[in-house]
Amino acid sequence: MSIKTAEFLVSNSNVAKCPKNNLPEYAFIGRSNVGKSSLINMLTDRKNLAKTSGRPGKTQLINHFIINQSWYLVDLPGYGYARVSKKVKKEFQKFITQYFEEREQLVSAFVLIDCRHEPQPIDKEFMEYLGEKQIPFSIIFTKADKLKPKALERNIENYKQELLAGAWAEMPNYFVSSATSTTGKDEIINYIEQINEQLKES
Repeated sequence: MSIKTAEFLVSNSNVAKCPKNNLPEYAFIGRSNVGKSSLINMLTDRKNLAKTSGRPGKTQLINHFIINQSWYLVDLPGYGYARVSKKVKKEFQKFITQYFEEREQLVSAFVLIDCRHEPQPIDKEFMEYLGEKQIPFSIIFTKADKLKPKALERNIENYKQELLAGAWAEMPNYFVSSATSTTGKDEIINYIEQINEQLKES
């Protein structure tokens, strides 16, 4: 699939005000500063579709982008560190969980993980939450260009082993990506297209 059109549609903090139609949605979420905006811009081949910033925690709303007039890419606030007040962070948590638990159009989530770091408790807890709520998701390991191939392979294998030693019977579906080198772009977009085709047939 090629992305021919990608347009910002709406931002809000109220799940009830999300688009009313039944187009499938794919939500992108991760800890602050994981490279989410850069990844979204890379996937859509748009330099400034999602606003990037050197300041973690810039995304503070549910952002809907309509892709090829046929599905939504949803940019969600990062969890974990963000330079916002405890009150604002609590609001994040409230509407993030409401989105995942109430949004019937959500087809799959993508949880972004910085491949350079050891498994973080907050990431594992969030994935366990998605598993408990039976929300389909894939992991996207970001910033692959920052590591040499052997180090990248070792880090991902360590991640697998830690998840399998914990709550997971098998490794969740995952992709390896780099916004700089466009690694993973075709695999992620084709995966979304495959699901969309299955939805049309069902």
